[in-house]
Amino acid sequence: MRAPAAPVPPAGFARHPTPDGGLADRLGPLYSGRVEGRLRFAFHCDEGHSNAMGGVHGGLLMTFADQVLGLTVQDVLGHNRVATVSLNCDFVRGVRPGCWVEGEARVTRVTRDLVFVEGTIDQGGATVLTASGLWYRRSDAGARKHAEDRS
Repeated sequence: MRAPAAPVPPAGFARHPTPDGGLADRLGPLYSGRVEGRLRFAFHCDEGHSNAMGGVHGGLLMTFADQVLGLTVQDVLGHNRVATVSLNCDFVRGVRPGCWVEGEARVTRVTRDLVFVEGTIDQGGATVLTASGLWYRRSDAGARKHAEDRS
């Protein structure tokens, strides 16, 4: 018996590096692409992402939202020294395994320490989740101190 073929990402999307540790690897490959100048992300959900009712687990969709918003912040700031402070998600509709889920976000405000961001997750052009959050932007000095504390 042959293994099923790997899903083909949407046109214009390529594998996106996830510099945040092993969790992203457990979720499956993350893809990104620029669509009409906007950075968008996608992943293929499968049976391993299901909840007890057969839909895609809400926690997985929230994790994807955290990736989408956080990676957008990194893209805007030009570095990955950020951390989620707050993430608020509202579910609009369910998702069934076996499909591509896409998301995008936009930074709405940047202060000295915080970045405000909001985004949407969709499937087949229909919104399934909306999200907003705050990301802490670590200064170079803060990042150096953190590295020293860990050594």
